[in-house]
Amino acid sequence: MSGARRLWVVLAGVVITSFAVLGYYGREIYRQAPPVPSQVLTSEGQVVFSGHTINQGRAVWQTTGGQELGSIWGHGAYSAPDWSADWLHREAIFILNKLAQAEYGNPYDVLNEEQQGLLKTRLRKELRTNTYDPITGILSISPLRASAIQEVSKHYTGLFMGDPAMADLRESYAMKKNTINDPERMAEMNAFFFWTAWAAVTQRPNQDITYTNNWPPEKLVGNEPSSSLLLWTGFSVILLLAGIGALAAYYASRPEEHLDASKLPTQDPLLALAPTPSMQATLKYFWVVAGMIVVQIALGVVTAHYGVEGTAFYGIPLAEILPYSVTRTWHLQLGIFWIATSWLATGLFVAPAVSGYEPKAQRLGVNFLFVALLIIVVGSLAGQWFSIMQKLDLDVNFWIGHQGYEYVDLGRFWQAFLFIGLLLWLFLMTRAIWPAFRKEEEGRHLLALFLISSAAIALFYGAGLMWGRTTNLAIVEYWRWWVVHLWVEGFFEVFATVVIAFLFVRMGLLGVSLATTTVLFSTIIFLSGGILGTFHHLYFSGTPTAVLAIGASFSALEVVPLVFVGFEAYHNLKLGRAAPWVRAYRWPIYCFISVAFWNFLGAGIFGFLINPPIALYYMQGLNTTAVHAHSALFGVYGMLGIGLMLFVLKGLAARQVWKNGLISFSLWSINIGLALMVLLSPLPIGILQTLASFEQGYWYARSAEFMQTPLIDKLRWLRVIGDTLFAVGALGLGWFVLGLKTGWSIQSKETDLPDKVSPHLPRR
Repeated sequence: MSGARRLWVVLAGVVITSFAVLGYYGREIYRQAPPVPSQVLTSEGQVVFSGHTINQGRAVWQTTGGQELGSIWGHGAYSAPDWSADWLHREAIFILNKLAQAEYGNPYDVLNEEQQGLLKTRLRKELRTNTYDPITGILSISPLRASAIQEVSKHYTGLFMGDPAMADLRESYAMKKNTINDPERMAEMNAFFFWTAWAAVTQRPNQDITYTNNWPPEKLVGNEPSSSLLLWTGFSVILLLAGIGALAAYYASRPEEHLDASKLPTQDPLLALAPTPSMQATLKYFWVVAGMIVVQIALGVVTAHYGVEGTAFYGIPLAEILPYSVTRTWHLQLGIFWIATSWLATGLFVAPAVSGYEPKAQRLGVNFLFVALLIIVVGSLAGQWFSIMQKLDLDVNFWIGHQGYEYVDLGRFWQAFLFIGLLLWLFLMTRAIWPAFRKEEEGRHLLALFLISSAAIALFYGAGLMWGRTTNLAIVEYWRWWVVHLWVEGFFEVFATVVIAFLFVRMGLLGVSLATTTVLFSTIIFLSGGILGTFHHLYFSGTPTAVLAIGASFSALEVVPLVFVGFEAYHNLKLGRAAPWVRAYRWPIYCFISVAFWNFLGAGIFGFLINPPIALYYMQGLNTTAVHAHSALFGVYGMLGIGLMLFVLKGLAARQVWKNGLISFSLWSINIGLALMVLLSPLPIGILQTLASFEQGYWYARSAEFMQTPLIDKLRWLRVIGDTLFAVGALGLGWFVLGLKTGWSIQSKETDLPDKVSPHLPRR
């Protein structure tokens, strides 16, 4: 296993170096984050805002659903505007009109090009000049800008607090009436919106770029792509091509792998598996997984429909009790919950199967963890509803309500509770797998990677606890993407790769040595770009230029292995046809093949569509992001979760012969429905939005004026085709899983089986 040892050294070097860089530039983000002033004063000494008001305003914004209702700095939902870009544009237009009236006695629109050019120059000096004093903490603004703040605040107050004249605009934004019902809270949230727009237009000290690297695109105020943005876009493409070439050379140099059918088991090794009590206890996890899939997709249908009717579902005023920000929050959270639950339950099933050892009270621990997860799911979703319905105090909201940050919306108490639950899961996994180290000399490398990936899953969720209620938003975004990118997209995928290898080894389809080297190499390739690729989410989140450079370079390398996932798909297909008995596992294996397809299309093609800096500059937070999010999150991680669920369900009842009709229809419907969902609606809408963002500004691409045009409306309705097929497939999957318990998904006959034995890891 000297080859494996060399791979371990390389893996350790990649991880240590990558996290050292991630940590160093994380420190730079702390140091260079856009400052929150202690006071905002006019040049005449009038107090406009205090720092406390701005921080309170962010807490108020969180109670509305935060990033689940519109977005800030491009991160969040797609139906309402990006509040930073929208505020900035409204503020700029107000100032231009005031200047035009004072200088020429006419509105800005009717002035000639030369007059408009002069006023735009004055506007840019007004807004882009950094007047923050780091010694006193005071931000000075002109009385003109203070008037603009007051005017834009009136607009937002009417919008969020139920002005009847803005009913149609609220409908376009999928906002319920009285989203905010307290004038004091509304004033505080306006202060926060101003600060996010101020950071987006104010130049960093001694630099000619803003705190958000000139994002959003807004020609009126001089927000245009910087030279570094263009430079690192070109460099990322060069790195992508170089990486593809290097990996292609590696694959070309490898001898072709052949499956020797004569050495394969003549019958299913899992037929002799005697599930331990703790392994049997994982069954209820998958019932809950199937139920959450159905509920999540139903919420997704409602959320997507709000894009058409705004506050109703086919005429039913559903938004009165389930507004858009609630359904979108629940849709996203349930997706993460069921995917994570499926993977965690698979780990609890695999650990005793590998070691052949059932620790004392392991079943009790599995059952206790199940109850804890149910409490977290129900409690966090309930807290989010109470928050968005404006029923919680701001401090209470932070702990049990809605934090407002996409993917980590649940309150801090529920976050901590989940972190403790993951540590319990790690304890259960470790005590079950540890005995295998004493008896499996050849399999220790694979076992070690299994434990390390399990530890990473448990520990890296803790990054979500690294910010407080008033932590600078740029710093919150840094840690949030540790959870979203490193936890969800990173170490969960490593864990899944190891688990799949274990399953194939357990079935006798892969040798331990080959599985070990393959998994180690895949992990090295994936993490080489994946860890530092975290920065590609932070180009415009108040971070320095170095973050943009590193993110652009390494996010390109993330795509490299995805170009070659066809090899993985072909390999899994060969395994699925290796022996007649393997056909009993074709549905989980077909899920793994689907994962490879969506890894290439959703994570690879659609991911690289938006990842280069110049592309993301115009596309961030548009429907092109939704294309990548849906096809990668469900296509890759969701299909992987379904595949693992089906594998375990088959392993728990290996003597049963499944009926193929319903599960075949369900999996095809889910995959085809997902493809139609993204190709017929979000993709063309996103492309049209990108053109609008480039030509007229980001604010316009997200505005009701653009998003409510007849063409966009028709494209939104086209999504019904894919959504319906996808939902029917999900319902079929839930019905099939339920049928495994009731019997309607099982054929009456049973296969001829050997006597059951204790589970073990076979040597090959």
